[in-house]
Amino acid sequence: MKILLGKKREMTQIFKDDGTVVPVTLVDAGPCTVTAVKTNPAGKTAIVLGFGEKKKIKKAQKGEWKELGSFELTREFPIDGDVPSEGAVFAADVFTSGDVVTVVGTSKGKGFQGVVKRHKFSGSPASHGHKDQLRMPGSIGAGGPQRVFKGVRMAGRMGGNQVTVQNLEIVEVNKENNTVAIKGAIPGARGSIVSILSSDGNVWQK
Repeated sequence: MKILLGKKREMTQIFKDDGTVVPVTLVDAGPCTVTAVKTNPAGKTAIVLGFGEKKKIKKAQKGEWKELGSFELTREFPIDGDVPSEGAVFAADVFTSGDVVTVVGTSKGKGFQGVVKRHKFSGSPASHGHKDQLRMPGSIGAGGPQRVFKGVRMAGRMGGNQVTVQNLEIVEVNKENNTVAIKGAIPGARGSIVSILSSDGNVWQK
């Protein structure tokens, strides 16, 4: 299983040999270092990947990572098949053009939003007799129970959630700069951390 941590750079476009324009997202993928290999009582194995560089780290991290380096962040991933050894380094060249991957990231935070933006409510009619009601939520249920039922769509915090996008194609891999060009859009703002995982099984590919 191929796994990489990366930092979203920007969106751009790539021209194929036949002139087709492909919208892509550039990601600075790797290098990632295996800082630990864990096995739980059930026998399942997971690896901890370190990504980025940080000038100052805590003493506990220095003792744990030793000579491996000082990382900006670490994340744990379950893994099947061949287990890499501690200290192994992965870069963008683990992927090749045409690979199908799954990207996990954190969506952009929108703050506190109303029901029209958050849940795509249509709002009230903009005719006479609807003053100050255009973007109101309307009724929130029966008045008998004297409470609000769970799951009612109302205003609240929007965005900032973990989002997984499957079956994305890697269009180009730049081994020198450790960047990968992923077809389409991926979740998160510029500079946000994303996880790139190879898709297992039979997946539909454009």
